[in-house]
Amino acid sequence: MQTLLTVKSHFSAAHRLYRPEWSLARNREIFGLCSNLNGHGHNYLLEVTVEGPVDPETGMILDMKELKALIDREIIERVDHKHLNMDVPFLEGVIPTAENLAVAFWEVLDPKISPGRLYEIRLQETDRNTAIVRR
Repeated sequence: MQTLLTVKSHFSAAHRLYRPEWSLARNREIFGLCSNLNGHGHNYLLEVTVEGPVDPETGMILDMKELKALIDREIIERVDHKHLNMDVPFLEGVIPTAENLAVAFWEVLDPKISPGRLYEIRLQETDRNTAIVRR
């Protein structure tokens, strides 16, 4: 039997989708309005799911408070109310699409989760699009 635990968090951030080596016209063609020079913002929903055995003594995979604190410290405090292209060192050089953000968040969190292990990162950028990275 597989047991999963999911913690949800929210953050707000701005970003611009563009490749600096491309012309403004090419960026607009590929990224549309998301390539606006000054960027634009989203209210993101981040869901982090871990898997593992349930400890018979505590009844938990891991302490949910500790997982929430880890997510807050390693992700939310570093991206909330920031411009993802300019203000977040671990995203330097990354086109901050929902897909790339989910992968970057995975890379930050995966080595730090114990007990259990990271199973899924789900990042909802809008009501219409969500990126998922799964083990």
